[in-house]
Amino acid sequence: MRKTATTAHQDFERVGEALAPLGVTISLVFGKPAYKDANGHSFACLFEDGLSCRLIEGTTEYDQALGLPGAELFDPSGERHKRPMKDWVVVPHANADQWLTFARAAYHRPPR
Repeated sequence: MRKTATTAHQDFERVGEALAPLGVTISLVFGKPAYKDANGHSFACLFEDGLSCRLIEGTTEYDQALGLPGAELFDPSGERHKRPMKDWVVVPHANADQWLTFARAAYHRPPR
């Protein structure tokens, strides 16, 4: 049986529901839907059709995420690859089945 296609926004909502028991809420960051912890720190946001997660450069999760086909550093400037945020990786929608794993890893990273 073929899996029904979902949109990035639907998958973002699905992951948000799974994170809700941790006190995670959804609000806007950079004008995009984002997950925030109970202290109001954002740790992931929907960007284009991917999930941008703060995974911290040098961690296993960061390397795994950046190694996915189509993954790239998050650049909210709109000028792709001009001013990327070094600790944030955009996980493409093609890998939405891994969004919850990366979002949980980002949630558990200490805020800077």
